[in-house]
Amino acid sequence: MPDTTYAIAAVLVAAAVTWALRALPFAALAPLRASSTVQYLSTRMPAGIMIILVVYCLHDLPVTEVRAVAPLVALGVTVGLHLWRRNALLSILGGTTVHVLLTSTVFSA
Repeated sequence: MPDTTYAIAAVLVAAAVTWALRALPFAALAPLRASSTVQYLSTRMPAGIMIILVVYCLHDLPVTEVRAVAPLVALGVTVGLHLWRRNALLSILGGTTVHVLLTSTVFSA
């Protein structure tokens, strides 16, 4: 059984590290808000990240096979819903629902 002083010190160090790690983003965020680079990235990054995610998710998709239809239809539904309603939650839920329905019923193995 560890010494009581050792246990208390370990808990205090863990608490201090946890507090510091949680406070650091807020301390670092204040000077970044005025940066023109950060403002530029904040307008361009969401679309860029979505493109990277789409490419990553679809790069191994065998487009010559029938099982490729479900993800492509779900992608189309997601993009269509987003262009129609401009609601990210609706787009994500709609595309996910279509993908799950197609893969579990129509294109199940």
